[in-house]
Amino acid sequence: MLSRKRSSKSNTPFVPPFAQPPTTKLLKPTTAARNEPTTSSASPEPKSTPLLQSQSPIDKMVSLLADAGCTLINPAGPPCLPSDLYKFRQRLDGIFSRDSSLRSQFLKGFSDYISSTFNLRRVLLPCHQDGFGSIRRDSFVRLLLLVRSIQQDLLDMLLEKLPEYFDVDPGVSSCGFSSSSRVDEDVARLILNQLRWLDFLVNSEAFVEKLLQVLTICPHHLKKEIIGSLPEIIGDQNNTSVVNSLQQMLQEDSSIVVPVLDSFSNLNLDDLLQDQILCLEILKELKSLDEAHKHKVIDIWLLILIFMNCETLQKSVEKLFKKKILDGCFQEHMFEQCIHGIKDLPKDFLTTFVSLAAYMLACKEQRVQEFGVHIYICLFEELCDAYSRQEVLGALLTHVGSGIHFEVSAALDAMVKLASKKSQELISLSSHINGILDYLEGFSVENLHKVYEVFIRLAVSDHSSSQPYGCSIANELLMILRKQINNSDLMYKKMGLIGTLKIVSYIADTNNSSLPPLSQRSNYEEAVELLKLSLDSCKQMSLPLILFYEELVLTLQSKTLHPVVMEWIGKQVVEFESVYLCDLDSGNLIDQDSSQGLEGELWMNLDGDISPICLNILPLVFSSIRLTSTLQVLPTKFILLSLVERSANQGSLGGIDALLGCPFHLPSSKLFSELSWQSLTVKQKQIAILSLYYASNWMRELLNVFSTQVVKECDIISQATKEEMIPKLLKRLRNLVFIECLLDNCLKQHPVLLPELCPHWELSPVIEFDHAGDLEKMNQLHKGSEGISQNKKRNRAKSSSPLANSNIEEKLRQPTIVDTWKKAGAIPSQETPKDDVLVTSSKNKQSESDENQADNSNVPLNIEISAPVKYLEAQRYKFRPLSFDCLTILTSVENNEGSCCADPSAELPLHLYLLRDLHKKLDQLSPTRKQTLARCSNAAAGFTGIKSNDFLGKLRPWFPYLRKNFDRAIHILREDTETCQEHWIAESSLAANPEITNTSILASPTQTSITVYKETLLCIGKMLNLTDVLKEKEILSDILQAFQPMEISGCFFQGMQLIPSPGNMDYLYSGAYIFLVTVFDEAMNFSFTLASEVLLTLELLVTSIHMFLDVSLCENGKDACPEFSKEIVPFLCNKLGSYAQKLLTQKCDRDDVDRSLKTKGEMVQKILRIYLTNCQSTSDSLNELACSVLPQVSSSGTSVDDDNPTFPTLCPATMTVWYRVMHEENISTLNKLVKEIAVLEKPRGGAEVESLKSLLNKMLQSVNVFVSLISVCRNNDKVSVHAMAVKYGGKFIDSFLKVFDFLQAQFEMHKDLILNLIKELQKATRTIQTLCSEAKGSKQTAITCKIPATKRSMERFLFHVKGLLYATPSGCSFWMGNLKHKDLTGQIVSSQAYLDTQNDDINNDDAADPIVEDQTAE
Repeated sequence: MLSRKRSSKSNTPFVPPFAQPPTTKLLKPTTAARNEPTTSSASPEPKSTPLLQSQSPIDKMVSLLADAGCTLINPAGPPCLPSDLYKFRQRLDGIFSRDSSLRSQFLKGFSDYISSTFNLRRVLLPCHQDGFGSIRRDSFVRLLLLVRSIQQDLLDMLLEKLPEYFDVDPGVSSCGFSSSSRVDEDVARLILNQLRWLDFLVNSEAFVEKLLQVLTICPHHLKKEIIGSLPEIIGDQNNTSVVNSLQQMLQEDSSIVVPVLDSFSNLNLDDLLQDQILCLEILKELKSLDEAHKHKVIDIWLLILIFMNCETLQKSVEKLFKKKILDGCFQEHMFEQCIHGIKDLPKDFLTTFVSLAAYMLACKEQRVQEFGVHIYICLFEELCDAYSRQEVLGALLTHVGSGIHFEVSAALDAMVKLASKKSQELISLSSHINGILDYLEGFSVENLHKVYEVFIRLAVSDHSSSQPYGCSIANELLMILRKQINNSDLMYKKMGLIGTLKIVSYIADTNNSSLPPLSQRSNYEEAVELLKLSLDSCKQMSLPLILFYEELVLTLQSKTLHPVVMEWIGKQVVEFESVYLCDLDSGNLIDQDSSQGLEGELWMNLDGDISPICLNILPLVFSSIRLTSTLQVLPTKFILLSLVERSANQGSLGGIDALLGCPFHLPSSKLFSELSWQSLTVKQKQIAILSLYYASNWMRELLNVFSTQVVKECDIISQATKEEMIPKLLKRLRNLVFIECLLDNCLKQHPVLLPELCPHWELSPVIEFDHAGDLEKMNQLHKGSEGISQNKKRNRAKSSSPLANSNIEEKLRQPTIVDTWKKAGAIPSQETPKDDVLVTSSKNKQSESDENQADNSNVPLNIEISAPVKYLEAQRYKFRPLSFDCLTILTSVENNEGSCCADPSAELPLHLYLLRDLHKKLDQLSPTRKQTLARCSNAAAGFTGIKSNDFLGKLRPWFPYLRKNFDRAIHILREDTETCQEHWIAESSLAANPEITNTSILASPTQTSITVYKETLLCIGKMLNLTDVLKEKEILSDILQAFQPMEISGCFFQGMQLIPSPGNMDYLYSGAYIFLVTVFDEAMNFSFTLASEVLLTLELLVTSIHMFLDVSLCENGKDACPEFSKEIVPFLCNKLGSYAQKLLTQKCDRDDVDRSLKTKGEMVQKILRIYLTNCQSTSDSLNELACSVLPQVSSSGTSVDDDNPTFPTLCPATMTVWYRVMHEENISTLNKLVKEIAVLEKPRGGAEVESLKSLLNKMLQSVNVFVSLISVCRNNDKVSVHAMAVKYGGKFIDSFLKVFDFLQAQFEMHKDLILNLIKELQKATRTIQTLCSEAKGSKQTAITCKIPATKRSMERFLFHVKGLLYATPSGCSFWMGNLKHKDLTGQIVSSQAYLDTQNDDINNDDAADPIVEDQTAE
C-alpha cells in the first residue's frame, strides 16, 4: 500500500539544483538599485532606469518576469511559462539574491496583483508551457515557490490570504469536503494545493508555525482537509510541534479525531511521538469509563506506563487518577493486586509509583490522601530490598518536611501505620527516620502525637533482636525528651510533655505488659519517673501544667494504666481539697476576711445549710496575682480527679458529688451594681472579673463531668440518683448563663485580658498571668489608652486641624496590647461604645455632664440573656469547652416536676445557650467554612479526642428535642406572651442566683424565642450540608424526620410526574421543605428578618439535595439511591424562586425583630440572588428588573420611605445591593450561554438554525440588560454605583468576547441580529468611557482603580469587531475616530486642561451611525 507521506530523504540537508548563496539576513529595500557584476552563466541584470522607477509595483513585477521569459499578462488564459523552467527559476533567484530592492519590488507588485480574486485564481491554476502546446503544467505560484530567495515570503503571503476565503465552501459533499467538480472555484483549496509536495522548504520551522496558526481559525471542513494533508505539506520536519498542536486541537474538538489519526499514521514520527499518541487514546478511553465495575487492574498499570513514558501527559494522568479515586472507581485492593508478589520491581516503576503517591498526599481531599498512604505502605511491604524501602521512606520524610499541615498529617499517618506493622524493618532505617526530629518546631499538637508514637513503637520493638538499634533509639528518645521538658522555652517544653506522656501511655498500658523494659528499671517505674520529671518541670508555669494534666487525662480516657502508675496519679489529686476547698459552718463562711478590700460572700449554694464545703475562688484569685495561678489549673485538675474517682468506684462519681452543689466564694454581689462598681479600683475590678471567669469555667467542667452520669447510656448509678442529679445540673446551667452575662457586662465596662484555661498552642503566643506585674501592666495599658482618648478629645476641642493632629498623634504613639485587641474587634473602643447588650431605660437623651452621669448610676440596668455576649465571645477561645453530653441534659427533663410551672418554654434560655454552643461545634465540622487563624474562630469547640461520626451519633437523640423547642419559640412569637418572664425569675431564684442592686439579668420570651428561631434554622442548614451526615443516611433521615409537618398534602406535588413515595429520602426532603414553607408563610406576617432566615434555610435544604445526589453517585460509581426522584430538584428550585419573589415584594422597614439597615441590606442581597437563580427564566427576570423596575429608583436618600410599588425592598438604601447582584447574575447568565455555544459549535452538537437563533436572542437580551444597568448611572450619582458599572462593564465585555468566533461563523445567516448586538453594546461602552473620564477628572479613586482593566477589555472588543466586519461581508462601513468628550447628560465638555479658542468652530455634527468608534477622549 502506497503511503501519502513524502519519501524520507537522506540525513544530509537538501541540495538545491543550483549553487546556494551564502545565508545572510535579507535587508530592507534601498532607494536605489545596486549594480553588481554578473557571472558568465547568467544574463546581464537590467539596470534601474527612471522609467522603471516611475512604474507601478505591478508593472515592475511584470517587467522582471518578462525579462526572465515569463508572460504574466496573457489575455488568452493563464500565464505562459518559458520552456526551461530550471533556467527561469535560476535567473529569478540570482536577480533577487543580488539586489534586495528588486526582490522587495517584486513581492510588493505580486501582493498587489493577487489582491484581486480573479488574478489570484489565474496564478493558482495550472499554466501553459511554451513548446508543449496545450499541455497543462504546474501553476505560476507553484513555480515561484521553488525560487529559494522568495519562497518564505510567498508562503506567508498565501497563508495570510487564506482566511479571506474561509466563507467560500462551494459544493460541500456529505463528507464535509468540497466537491472536486468545483475545485477550480475554491481559492482556499487552490492555495492548499500549492503547498503540497514542495521540493524543499527554506525555513520549515517558520512555515509550520504560520500554518498551525492559520489552522486554529480555519472552518471545520477546511481544517479537516489541512490536517489530512499535513504529511504532504511539511514532510519529515517539525513533527514534534505538529503533534503537540494537533493534540491540543483534539482535546478541544473531538470531531477531528479521524483526520488527526490519519495524519499521525502518515507522518514519519519517532518512537516517542508514537507512544505519546497512543497514550492519548488510552487516556480518552479511560476517561469515558464512568462505572467502577468496568475498571480492571490493568487500567492502573496503563496509567502507570503512560506516566512513565510521556512526561507531557503526567499532569493528565495525575488528574485522572485523582478523579477515579474520588468517583470510587479505583479501590485499594486493586492497587494491592497490581504489585502483589512482584519481588523485583524495576526501579523506573518504583519511581513512578512514588511520584503518584506523592501527588496524592499533596491533595486536600482526604479520600485521595488515604489512597496515597495505602500506596506507600504497600510498596514498603511488598518491596523487601533496602534501596526500595529507603526510597519510599525518603519520599514520606519529604512530605513530613513540606510544612503543609494536611500533607504532613497524611505522611505521619503512613509512618504510624508502618511503625505498627513493620517496626523491625524500620529499625534498620532509623538513621533516616531521625530526620523527622528536625521538623518538630513546626508540628501541630496532633502531629506531635504521631511523631512520638512512631519513635516509641520503634524504641519498644523487639529488644531481643540481634540488631542493636532498638536500645539506641530508646536512649536517644529519652534523652531528647528530658532536654525538651527542662527547656525554659514553652514551645520545646510542650514537645517534651507530649512525648513523655505518649511514652507513659504506651509502656504503662496494662495491655502492653509483655513489652521489654526501656531502661534498667521496669516500664512502670520508668513511667512514674517520667511523670515526676514532667510534673516538676511544670510546677512554676500554669500553661505547661495545664497541658501536662490535659495529656494525662487523654491517656486515662483511652488507656488502662498499671496500678503503680494510677497510685501515683491518685496522690496528685489528694491535695485538691486542701488547695481549692474550704470548710463551712452551717452553710456559712468561717473566715470573713476580705481580699484587697473586697467583701466576699457565698454564691449559688444548691445544698443550702447542709453544704460542708465551698470552692475558695476569691482568696485564690488574690494570691494568684503574686504567685503561680492555681486556679488556671483547677478545671483540668478537677477532670483528673473525676477520672481517678471513676477508676476507683467502677465509674461512679458518688465520692465527689458534693462538689456539684457546693457554693463558690466570690466577691459580694453588691459590688457588681453600677454605683458600687464605679467606686472600685482597677485592681479590684480585675480581681472581681477574674473571679467570675474562674467560676464560669468551674461550672462548665462540673456540667461536663456530671452530665456523663445522667445520659441514657450510663447504667452505673441508680435512677433515683439520676433524678436527684438532673435538677442540680439544670440549676448549674442557669448559674452559668447568669455569670457569663454578668461577666460580659463587666468586660464591657472594664476590658481585661483573661488567662487561657484551654491553651491553643498553634494559634497564639502564650499569655501568662503568673506574676503580679502582669495585672499592673494591664492596668497601665488600660489607663494609657483612656488617657490618650481623653487627650484626643481635648485636642479636638482646641485644634483647628483635628484630623491632622490626630493622625500625627496616632503615628507617634506606640500601640498597646489593648489597642491591638480593639483593632481586631475583641475589645470595643472606649471612645464609641455600642450598646450590644440590650439595655432598657426610660431616660431620654441628656447632656454628658458630671451630674447626669451620677444620676445614670441609679438607673436600673436590665441585661437580656438572649443578646450575644460580644465582649466575652472575643475571648471565648480561652474558656473550657462544653462536652457533647451537656447538649443532652435538657432532653432528660422534658417533664421535670421540679419546675415552677408546667410550661417547658421557661427552659428556652437554657436551650438557647446550648444551641449556640452546638452552632460553634458545627462550624468546626462544616467543610465549606473558611477557617482562619483568628483566635475566636477556634473557640474551644470540644472536639479533642472525638471523631465527627461519633459527634453526629451523639446528636441523634437531640433532633426531636430541637424541633420541640423550635415549635415553642414559634408559639411564643405567635401568641406574643410575656408569662414566662416570671417563670425564669422564679427558676433563677431557685438556682440561688444572687440579686444585684439596680441590675436584673432577665430572659425576654420574645427576644429569646427570636434567637432560638434563628439559631435553630442555622443549625439545621449546617447539619444538612455536612458531608458526613450525607454519607450516614440514618442520621440524615433522623434530621429530616424530626422536621416533618403534621401531614403532607398531595397538592404540593401538583405538576410533578413522579411523586415521591413515603419512606424514601426524597419524600423526607419534601416533608422538611413543606414544614419550612409553613414556617415561612407564618413568619411573613410579622417579621421580614425571620422570613428571610427561613428562606435561606430552604436554599440550604435544596443544596443538601444536590450534595446528597452527588455523594450517592460517587459510591462505587453507581447510584446508591435509585428510588430518589430527580424531578424533585427543579421542582423545589422553582418553588424556592417564587418564595424569594414573594419576600422581595414585602416591605422590610416594618420589622419588630431587627431594625438594622445594614443587616436588611445583606439579607436583601441574598434573597435577590436566590430569586434570580431559581426563577423560571433568569434572563426574563433580569430584563424586567433592569429595564422596567430599577430605573424607577431615585438616587437621593438612604431611607426606605419611597418604596417601589412592585418590589418594596428596592429603595435608595438598597439600590447598590440590587445593582451589584443584577450585574453578577447577568454576567453569570452570559457565561452559561458561552458554555452552551461551545457545545453547539462542536459538529456532534447537532445545532439547528432555530436553536442558534434562540441563543443569539438570549445574548441580545443579556446585552439589553447590561445596557440598561449601565444607563442607570446617568440618573444616579452614587460613586459606588459608578464604580460597579466600570468594574462589571469590563467583566461583561470579557465574557462577550468569548463568543466572537461563534458570531463570525453565524454572521452570514444572522447578520442583522449580530449587528444589533454590537450596536446595542456600543451604547454601554460609550457610557462607561464617560464614567472613566469623569472619574479621572474628579480623582475618584474608587473608580479609577478599576479603569485600566476595563479599558483593555473595551479595546479588545473594538478590534474584535473590526476583525469581524473585515472578515465577513456585512455591507457596513467601519472606522475608528475620537469620541467627543461628553458628560453623562450628553453635554459636550472640554477634554483639555487649557482653553483653545481655535477649536470653538469645531463641527459638532455626528457621523452617520458608525458601528464602532474608538472610545477614547484624551
